[in-house]
Amino acid sequence: MRAVCVIGLGLIGGSVLRAAKATGRPAWGTTKSESDAAAARADGFDVLDIDPALRRAAEEDALVVVATPLTAVREVLRKVAEHAPEAWLTDVVSVKDPVAAEVRSLLPGARYAGGHPMAGVSGSGWSVGSGELFAGAAWAVTVEEDTTLASWREAAQLALDCGAQVVPTSAASHDFAVARISHLPHVFAAVLASVGADGGPLALSLAAGSFRDGTRVAGSAPELVRAMTEGNRIALLDAVDDALGRLGAARGSLASTGGLKSTVDAGHDARQTLDELATTARASATVQLNGAALERLRELGERGGRVVALSEEAAAVELPVA
Repeated sequence: MRAVCVIGLGLIGGSVLRAAKATGRPAWGTTKSESDAAAARADGFDVLDIDPALRRAAEEDALVVVATPLTAVREVLRKVAEHAPEAWLTDVVSVKDPVAAEVRSLLPGARYAGGHPMAGVSGSGWSVGSGELFAGAAWAVTVEEDTTLASWREAAQLALDCGAQVVPTSAASHDFAVARISHLPHVFAAVLASVGADGGPLALSLAAGSFRDGTRVAGSAPELVRAMTEGNRIALLDAVDDALGRLGAARGSLASTGGLKSTVDAGHDARQTLDELATTARASATVQLNGAALERLRELGERGGRVVALSEEAAAVELPVA
């Protein structure tokens, strides 16, 4: 089993380190946070300074996992370039195009495939992580023109070992999608929390499930939210424009007729589609891991497919039945 070196031991990186070690992989981490480092060591994990961690990664031909906010990626990749320029490399950053561009610029010899697990909680730091965080979760692993099958397999196998299911996708498609289902909800949560607070003590004292659910991610560390949302500015602007158009239509309808039927019905139908996707029957497919495999896998990912297992020869994929 390939060794794993995790850079950044917050919620996601710390959970990756826990899950990787649980599978029996040799695994160690590094972090700038003294509190996270101390907590991880206290829990029995091997935590090194970044230079020796990366020298060890080069010596053991480990998979290096970048698990820092987007704003720290360039600095980290420069360190990787110094100590392990041809490393197996993946990341768990929430935006993919900017990371891929930095890798191409700073680490052209790295064996890289980007990743993003769609799992988390509103807290941050080592203490809130868990080796079971990714169980059953979707984990995007990117396929670009310069992605090799071997690099993609390494990143995908780590995701599977962590208990996730792999969604093959391009970086651009990933960023477009998460702008709508992850980054826009963070913006909405911030706005909703502020609007509620403007209602004063009475409003907040009456706040119940719908308000708490809708504002949950507003409890995330602001610097982490800014890193993910601002780092995906172009795709997020498109999603915000879509949302503003719908809000404008809802306001116009409410002002003119007093009704919100179109808005409420559209949202209800969309939520039902999401719920049905989670419970619908899924068909199985097998993709032979040959020269055309990555293109085929990316196509299946666009259709909602997930890789659930890898063998030497093939990928097992589950697809929602139309």
